[in-house]
Amino acid sequence: MGGACSRKRSHDEGNGSPEFSKSVSFKWPHRSSFNNRSIVSREPCIKAPSLLEQAVMKACETVGTYESFAALPKDLSQHLLNELVKRRLLKLSIFKAFQYCNLEDVLLDEYPGVEDSWLEVIGAQGLSLLSADISNSAVSDAGLALISHCTNLQSLTLNYCDNISDAGLQHLTGLKNLSSLSFKRSDAVTVAGMCHLAELVNLTSLDLERCSQISGGLCHIEGLTKLERLNLGWCNYVDDQDIKALTGFVGLRELYISRTKVSDSGILCLKDMINLQVLHMEGCHIYPFCMETIAGLKSLTNLNLKFCGLSDFCCNKLKGLINLRVLNLAYNDITDAGLAYIKGLTNLEDLNLDSCKVGDAGLEFLKGPFFFGECFCTELLESGTMRMSLAKPMLMLCLLVCVADLLNLKSLNISDSEVTELGLPYISGQNIFSSIKQYFVSLVCMFVFFQNILVLLILSGLDKLENLNLSFTNIADSGLVNISRLTSLTSLNLDVRQVTDTGLTALTSLTNLKHLDLFGARITDYGTTSLKCFKKLQSLELCGGGISDVGVKNLKDLTNMTSLNLSQNYLLTDHSLEYLTGMTALVSLNISNTKVTNAGLQHLKPLCNLTSLALQACKVTLPAVEKLQATFLPNLAVIRVQ
Repeated sequence: MGGACSRKRSHDEGNGSPEFSKSVSFKWPHRSSFNNRSIVSREPCIKAPSLLEQAVMKACETVGTYESFAALPKDLSQHLLNELVKRRLLKLSIFKAFQYCNLEDVLLDEYPGVEDSWLEVIGAQGLSLLSADISNSAVSDAGLALISHCTNLQSLTLNYCDNISDAGLQHLTGLKNLSSLSFKRSDAVTVAGMCHLAELVNLTSLDLERCSQISGGLCHIEGLTKLERLNLGWCNYVDDQDIKALTGFVGLRELYISRTKVSDSGILCLKDMINLQVLHMEGCHIYPFCMETIAGLKSLTNLNLKFCGLSDFCCNKLKGLINLRVLNLAYNDITDAGLAYIKGLTNLEDLNLDSCKVGDAGLEFLKGPFFFGECFCTELLESGTMRMSLAKPMLMLCLLVCVADLLNLKSLNISDSEVTELGLPYISGQNIFSSIKQYFVSLVCMFVFFQNILVLLILSGLDKLENLNLSFTNIADSGLVNISRLTSLTSLNLDVRQVTDTGLTALTSLTNLKHLDLFGARITDYGTTSLKCFKKLQSLELCGGGISDVGVKNLKDLTNMTSLNLSQNYLLTDHSLEYLTGMTALVSLNISNTKVTNAGLQHLKPLCNLTSLALQACKVTLPAVEKLQATFLPNLAVIRVQ
């Protein structure tokens, strides 16, 4: 037993794979008797499938003819199972052929038809089984009994299994080697079931997200002191008393308590968790005096304080968390003054300021971090150079100067804020502070003339930025030329009504874009010619109502697209679907509120990877779509037809 128990994830699993299988080389032994120089080619090398991969592909074609795969090498049977699951070709009759194959990983998350009888096959893997995922299945308590003897199991995922209750958890008590257990949104699991988890003393990760009946049961797991990750997010009745049971978890590295009833006394219980790196508290009301506890968690790299009722004073306590890389302050009562305190968090890579009260501060908050202090602004006001009506835009400028100092930012969300485009000629990459100081008076005097540029000029200094969300702001075409300098961008949200074809033309240099949201932008067929430059696009939202079949034709060469939303463009007809036939990677397509009819569905036949299709308010019937699904689109799972 010891040998099997000691197996860990292989060193090359840094990609986050949940599988526990040992690393397997799919290159079979071969002799290299050729002179290397004789086979050098100047043509691009296309990787040919290995012999193992060819064998698996061939076996998939004839899989129904085999009664058992037990005679196959374990690596081959594992690879075959994974491929069948990927292709959605696995049925119970075929799965039974994998009994006694000594599989290490059986990952059937969201796989259709999985129920208790499938657990017989999983249980037959015995001591070889290391990882199992049967999430979103009809498996019941009786099914869990069938794997209770797989005592080398290290990872078990039972998310969204509505038929599993406290009685089922009793069957897990013998799985002493479990290090990871997850059963999200299991409403049938209650306080009584939590006592069975006390036996799993080697757990390092426990996920109870959205388990609504476990309040009062955390006292049963206070002995699981090896826990490094605990997810109690959206367990709506978990409160301060529950959190007190966790005070001994000093080794915790990740804690999720979003949307719980945890408040002041519960937060104070976290003070000894000095190893915490990730803390999510979205929706928990945080009183100012509780921020001292959070400020003491110096190891934090990821902090989510969304919807926590924070004020500017609370932000003052964040300035010492210098290791933060991800900070979510969305939907708080934070103004320019509060955000001044994040200026020193120079390791930040992801900052979310969605719906903050940006720009609402008064001149009394303009101090400290900014090169032009309160006295300078006051002097301009008193001299008449700057009218009070311009104070708010000036404070917005100060906020963005503060943000622009966070040069490691890769993701910035300032959606639904009061961001505008003030004006200032500025060369990207120069010292922002000296440049702004030099032109500050000119800016004030010429504010109306220049009101379309400054925000984007400042952002253009963030050359590591990959994700930028400017939706529902006052950004307009005239400033978008400065975003064109952010060539590292892979995701851009410009769901802004003021953006038109003109602004889009300025962005053609962003050739690394993979995700572009122009949902509400006023883009027409003319503007879609600019989209041809974005060859790497994987998702596109283009729903402003100005696109016709001509515009869709301009998109036809964007063959990396996996998600495309063209809804609300009422001018689109069946001809538009002809131009989508080459987008064979499409997984999601929304063409609601268009003139598409049943006749146009024939053009979707090549889109064999399509899993979601929305056709609301079109002249399309459900039987026509179901016929398409049955004959050409077997992966289509979500169909929306009105």
